[in-house]
Amino acid sequence: MAHELGSRARRQPAPAHIRWRSLRDPYEAGRPWLELFDDEAPPRVVAGYAPVLLVWSSLWPHRPLDLIRFDLSPGLPGGDCILRWTLTTDGDLPSESTVGHLRHRLNYLVNDRLRLSYGQ
Repeated sequence: MAHELGSRARRQPAPAHIRWRSLRDPYEAGRPWLELFDDEAPPRVVAGYAPVLLVWSSLWPHRPLDLIRFDLSPGLPGGDCILRWTLTTDGDLPSESTVGHLRHRLNYLVNDRLRLSYGQ
């Protein structure tokens, strides 16, 4: 049974189908946004249903049983969307400080780097 380690939803610029493509290919020409630390690895897409769901493998090689789920839904009229990331694990529960670091890192990547790649 997977344990939820963290989740956050935020409004993001661009419609869900465009945001979904940015998650599927974070190194897309003209809009790269995923800048990883030395102890992180590029994720693999392990599941997806365009444009509402995408699941990544772990960014952290030392935590291979973690998954990052992205749920996308339409936002206000005008083309934005609501993007929720959820970090889960089927592995050992990390310490609170590690959980805090993982949450902070995902929040920065998704709600700062990805958002800024669309100019906001």
